[in-house]
Amino acid sequence: MRILKTLALTMALALSVAPSMAQELTIGRGNEPQSIDPQFSRTGPNQMTALHMFDRLTTTDKNVRVKPALAESWENVDPNTWIVHLRENVKFHDGSPLTAEDVVYSLKRAPDVPNSPASFGGSVADIESMEIIDDHTIRFTSKTPSPLFVQNIGTVYIVSKAATEGKSNEDFNSGAAAIGTGPYKFVSWEPGDKLVLERNDDYWGDKPAYEKVTMRFLSNDAARVAALLSGAVDLIDIVPPADLPSLRANSDITVYDTPTVRLIYLALNQQDDAPYITDLDGKPLAENPFKDARVRKAVSLMIDRQAIIDRLLYGAGEAASQIVPEGVFGFNPDIAVPQVDIDQAKALLAEAGYPDGFGITVHSSNDRFSQDAELAQVLGQFLARGGLKVNGVETLPYSVYSKDAGKNAYGAFVFSYGNSTGESSRGLLSALHTYDKEANLGTLNRFRYSNPAFDKAVEDAAQIFNDDEREAALQKAAAIAAEDTAVVPLYFQALSWASKNGIEYEPRRDERTLAMGAKPAN
Repeated sequence: MRILKTLALTMALALSVAPSMAQELTIGRGNEPQSIDPQFSRTGPNQMTALHMFDRLTTTDKNVRVKPALAESWENVDPNTWIVHLRENVKFHDGSPLTAEDVVYSLKRAPDVPNSPASFGGSVADIESMEIIDDHTIRFTSKTPSPLFVQNIGTVYIVSKAATEGKSNEDFNSGAAAIGTGPYKFVSWEPGDKLVLERNDDYWGDKPAYEKVTMRFLSNDAARVAALLSGAVDLIDIVPPADLPSLRANSDITVYDTPTVRLIYLALNQQDDAPYITDLDGKPLAENPFKDARVRKAVSLMIDRQAIIDRLLYGAGEAASQIVPEGVFGFNPDIAVPQVDIDQAKALLAEAGYPDGFGITVHSSNDRFSQDAELAQVLGQFLARGGLKVNGVETLPYSVYSKDAGKNAYGAFVFSYGNSTGESSRGLLSALHTYDKEANLGTLNRFRYSNPAFDKAVEDAAQIFNDDEREAALQKAAAIAAEDTAVVPLYFQALSWASKNGIEYEPRRDERTLAMGAKPAN
């Protein structure tokens, strides 16, 4: 009898711990990557996916502060020379060792990935030369004095030269070339459905809590929330603001919030041949009105940012005046958030030669961030009230939309920029600098803003080693862009995740949904 009781107790204890021993996590994500190739695109969905399987020279914590990763340390020999020491005993998923040759190969590959909609070229634009000293040491020479040189090249994901040389995007998507050094290994990807990963038990860093992770891609907000409530997923991201009150009141659910560094903006295409810009009869205009700073400012003055935050986002946002929010290095406190002023907007349009306005179509993604499609509709209403003829509002899946946005496909369109370096220079150089393919500058400037005075200001600022002087110079560059209405900043979004009880999650200001940030609750 005692043996039977002991056996029963043992079985009961085994059953009670079985769920935690399974160590499986299912995440409901609101968006999905365009590719498994970590260098294909700098866009958020791609980067948050890549971070599970691949590492970089540097990484960032939950507050977007830079810290060492594959680069264990580095030293500045002179303004143009850096010595980077790689972490030893790091292995790729196939068991091969990481060497300096893989790093040099990865940095050379980054700007030339075919069909990239958002190239990493800007991250490596300042590399003049790379010299391998030994398997774990590289000497870099920069084209210009660059205090953030290592942080910039550190944003590029490192791939295995042996596993990827000569391989295509399809090889990554099938898993054949998806060989990284990250905390998880690729198992399978079904576009539009799910990505399955397994833990890399030989990972050099902190081991993640879960052995198996399944990411289900649920772009529909209601479907994502329903999946959490039904138990089909354990954790969801991009919680719709309208669902926050009910989820907070649910004793079986925990909600995690954080302000983010992602700017949501309205881009105004300033190329000569920008599409979807018409006269009042719907015919193409001979001149693009968005090339006139007065017109861009007028558009900005038509928009009630606080109304968007209060009514559309249920308060989950912060009105924006520039590319980074308060608290981030380079933020200029003297740049005020533009306030809605319809009379001044119409006066500026008249002054620019458009007293009766002109025609536009507003484009947006419909699954990239919370309420993006609804935001486009609201912006259309604001612009119509401000004196423009809105010919239509069109929204598309982000996987299609982002590619077309980089091909001059839209006239006025909603996009976003997520800061990943904890300071403003990378955003100013990549999103607002004049597009220069050869120099890898303006790589995220999809609307082709160009101002030589701004370009010089931010280029000069990026070469200053003294932090106080560099920040002041970056603030000056930001002021030039704001005065010019280079882009129409709308708001920095706040973001929420939600999990079922039994799971803890650490939210990040860079919005990345990472399985490494989840663990069983104590």
